[in-house]
Amino acid sequence: MAMTVGSRQRDPEVMIDINTTPLIDVMLVLIIMLIITIRDPEVMIDINTTPLIDVMLVLIIMLIITIPIQTHAVKLNMPAGTPPPPTTPPQVITIDIDFDGTLIWNGETLSGRPELEARLRGAAASADQPELHLRPNKLVKYRSVAMVMASAQRLGLTKIGMVGQEQFIR
Repeated sequence: MAMTVGSRQRDPEVMIDINTTPLIDVMLVLIIMLIITIRDPEVMIDINTTPLIDVMLVLIIMLIITIPIQTHAVKLNMPAGTPPPPTTPPQVITIDIDFDGTLIWNGETLSGRPELEARLRGAAASADQPELHLRPNKLVKYRSVAMVMASAQRLGLTKIGMVGQEQFIR
């Protein structure tokens, strides 16, 4: 049984192998000896198992060190440099959600979910999508907030944020 320890970055064909079979054999023998000494206490009362356990721990540490570290890397093409700042500030739409689930669009009370979705559809259709700032009341049920967020996401709005979170800090 051979384990791959590592490879060179430049030449993937060159591999270093360590034969771990003797290490595992020694560990198994030591484990069997430990089990035998524990099972029959009348026969071998005077055996000191501390050195046996110490050797097993050293062998386990050696085995752990020889196992290669698994690295999972995702290669991304990241843009170089910094993007230019936007020429115009983004349009901000603030939706307040009152304690009873009442929706308020930039200070104007909405009649219900159909009117909210009609306005969200219009905002999503614009060339430069506005930022959607949700400001839920401290006492509102999560269902009302989740409904607004789900509607905005389903209709294509991507810039959604929660504001006014300082009211939730004790």
